[in-house]
Amino acid sequence: MAITIKVGAAAEKAQETEQQAAPPVPIDFKLNMRRSLNNDIMIGDHPDVDIVVNLKKVVLFPKESLNDIAYDTQDRFFRFLRKKGIVNPETIRSGNVYGSLEGSLVATDDQDDVLPLVIMNVSKFIEADRPYFEYLEKYQEMEEEEYLDPDRADSTELGEVPQGEEKGGIRPGYGRVSPYFLSYIL
Repeated sequence: MAITIKVGAAAEKAQETEQQAAPPVPIDFKLNMRRSLNNDIMIGDHPDVDIVVNLKKVVLFPKESLNDIAYDTQDRFFRFLRKKGIVNPETIRSGNVYGSLEGSLVATDDQDDVLPLVIMNVSKFIEADRPYFEYLEKYQEMEEEEYLDPDRADSTELGEVPQGEEKGGIRPGYGRVSPYFLSYIL
């Protein structure tokens, strides 16, 4: 693949002809967004975090509780935006709300084009992350189904197992007191 570099008047002329020849291509995506009273855009499509975007920074809040999954999502999100050149890496830090992470947007001269670009990249992140949270959702459904309706091989009918004085791994009268004194008999 050849790279052509044009300098000076030839570059300006080539840029004008490229702008006239190529009409803008619309990019379609759907997000569950709404504006707050101070014109921040809040995006709630991700199951683990809520995303708040304004002209200066992006903030991620965990949806229900702070856990490893929410922090991992926040970390992947800011790594994604850092690689795209949207967020300054040195500004990614904890927010003033417990469990939130925030990062400042890269400063540009034309602030009008920043917000659509950030929202488009948020949409790309959510689409890239969708298989991950769909997998977790299906796994939880499968686990719940296994508990509520086990297979015939994994369950027994009432009365099928005869009674006995000692069953399983827990013996009556055998207690565990502490990690230093492993066990004693009552």
